[in-house]
Amino acid sequence: MRPPRPTGLPPEARLVRQQGNTFYVVGDDRRPIRDAYHTFLKAPWSVSLALIAIGFFATNLVFAVIYMIVGGVEGSNKGFFDSLSFSVQTMATIGYGVMHPATTGATTVMIVESMFGIIVTALATGLVFAKFSRPTTRVAFSKQAVITPFEGKSTLMFRVGNRRGNVIVEARLHVVAVMTTFLEGGETFYKAIDLKLVRDRQVGMTRGWTVMHVVDETSPLHGQDTEGLKKAELEIYIALTGIDDITMESVHTIHNYFDHDVRIGCRFEDTLRTLPDGTFLVDLDKFDAVVPDSTPRVSVRA
Repeated sequence: MRPPRPTGLPPEARLVRQQGNTFYVVGDDRRPIRDAYHTFLKAPWSVSLALIAIGFFATNLVFAVIYMIVGGVEGSNKGFFDSLSFSVQTMATIGYGVMHPATTGATTVMIVESMFGIIVTALATGLVFAKFSRPTTRVAFSKQAVITPFEGKSTLMFRVGNRRGNVIVEARLHVVAVMTTFLEGGETFYKAIDLKLVRDRQVGMTRGWTVMHVVDETSPLHGQDTEGLKKAELEIYIALTGIDDITMESVHTIHNYFDHDVRIGCRFEDTLRTLPDGTFLVDLDKFDAVVPDSTPRVSVRA
């Protein structure tokens, strides 16, 4: 549901939703025709298939009208439905039954539609294949990030997990904190700062990875509490890239956390523990579970 437009907003302002943010844009250079291919690939499957179906139906409607005007279709009752049916048979190369072109005009239109149908079918096939063959990931990020003591140091942590059975080879993370700052003249400036990670890559990412950033004197999060993060309008952006070991193609995904997603004084509940016979149990039901720092641990470390 669209939010109500703010007062004083220019009429040409366009609502944009991107990476969890909602804002209005004016003056952007939009070229829908040139960007149609990108839009098609980005759209959900339901929308993409609906666009192909609508295009096919609309094209046949146009040729059906032409057949009605030109005439010369033997076996047709000269009604619109028969003209539409003849157009569909021609474009889909189904093969004629009772109806067939009987005049030069109808035959000419049939030749043009057949050539047009080949082009449309080739384009639709290419678009569907391009969309189907796009490499995708099923990477999960924990719903919240935490700031908790780890090895005697305050540390920002969040979890990343691979929901598929494949391995993401040479998985790399790039984490950026965006914070609101005020310049000397009172001007608002949104500052982006790279966060140094304890470990920013894995040779092969499988089920889980706890990403850590030490909040020391060099960190932009140093000395911040919950109110400070809210005042700074903290946003943490994460980009993960790697190579799918099955398709051997590059994969990537982006995630972000806002200030209200960062829990200070909490830690993630342990997902790994030992069973009485010494084997390990990985409880992914606790992937997003956050508990206070004072909560006792029941894990391998304990």
